[in-house]
Amino acid sequence: MTDNINKNKSTLLKKEKRLALILLLPTILIVLSVVIFPLLANFWISFKPVSLGDLRPPKLILKERVKANLSGNSQLIEVHYRYRNSSIKYDLKNVIIKDTIPSNFKIKNIQPSRFCKVVLKELICNLNKISSKSSGKIILKIHKNDQWQKNLDSLKKTKPLVSFTSKNVLTSFDFSTENFKKVFSAAEFFEVLKVSFYYTVFGTAGALLLGLFAAQILQKSFKGRPLVRGLLLFPYVSPVIAVAFAWVILFDPFSGIINSMLVQMNVIDKPINFFGQKYVAITIFGYIFKFPLALSMVIAFEIWRYFPLSFLFILARMQSFPEEVYDAAKIDGASPFQQFYYISLPFLIGIMSILFLLRFIWTFNKFDDIFLLTGGNAGTRTFTVNVYEQAFAISNLGAGAAVAVVIFVFLLTFSLLFMKYSKKETF
Repeated sequence: MTDNINKNKSTLLKKEKRLALILLLPTILIVLSVVIFPLLANFWISFKPVSLGDLRPPKLILKERVKANLSGNSQLIEVHYRYRNSSIKYDLKNVIIKDTIPSNFKIKNIQPSRFCKVVLKELICNLNKISSKSSGKIILKIHKNDQWQKNLDSLKKTKPLVSFTSKNVLTSFDFSTENFKKVFSAAEFFEVLKVSFYYTVFGTAGALLLGLFAAQILQKSFKGRPLVRGLLLFPYVSPVIAVAFAWVILFDPFSGIINSMLVQMNVIDKPINFFGQKYVAITIFGYIFKFPLALSMVIAFEIWRYFPLSFLFILARMQSFPEEVYDAAKIDGASPFQQFYYISLPFLIGIMSILFLLRFIWTFNKFDDIFLLTGGNAGTRTFTVNVYEQAFAISNLGAGAAVAVVIFVFLLTFSLLFMKYSKKETF
């Protein structure tokens, strides 16, 4: 009896697992199509010397033109076939052009005759190979008959057929590491790496700290708190193009409000191009060092725009903590700083670690903010901007994909190491 019950339970569990798999199958397919396939395609392209022009496969462009002298005494009709290889890099092989000649026409000759012949009123031209950027012409001469004018339309309506084989760099199994060699051997690689690292670390840390500060202020109830919360969310919910344009206008060296105020307050002698000046010399205790102005402005924009996300998560976490613990700490004489350091911070370390990981990944992949503010100029060129420039500015799609692979490998490695060493505390 017990064995039958266990057997029935096992059968029921198998059915439930099968049903769960069936229900999850659409989600799995969507993930595969949206995430996995583009990722694999990016890896595939990164090992190929692909340009934007290679996305359009090579083909034979053929134009037919019938030349007939309607009023003259010429007894011939000429059919011109002009062909051209559309590719500037790859040859076309096994090229064959076929066209049907109406039975009421008599063929005189074909030029060039070594490639073309007529079999049962069918023109067959075996051109074999057409080199890249090459073109040519085939001339078919036909005798006029008594009813040639009536039959001319039938000659024009016959469309030539084309067949050929060509190399498609995207689908071929020819792989190369040249794209990665170009990426790592480029003179600006380590400069781009440094800029990407600075932008990501300081942007992420700044957004977390500012979100933590805002959450501490808004933790306690006060008059007008909902309004303040709404205002703090403004940078995050606003369209990036709108807020980026506002920052560019505010800090414009010619008509910006910030420059005008600083000049009138005698803080600076002349306007500063905040988003167009790579470095500004600063003297501290007699030492002069270069301050990365444009990069710092981009980092400041990153912090200002994305701290509301950290603020919301941290505030929700803080409000779930029992107030009795803080009351007990106050009774024991703990100062506000001690309450924060010994009570709030250990309680928030988990959510802040997760936020740091997420914000690190998102910030490292940021493109639109930097591109809208500086275009990647003035020392703000990150890996994502490099991907765009390689793939679309100079049409080197393979090199752009290689840079994207470098970004993926770096972020994957960072995420795995982060989760490994923070598992005991956060996950």
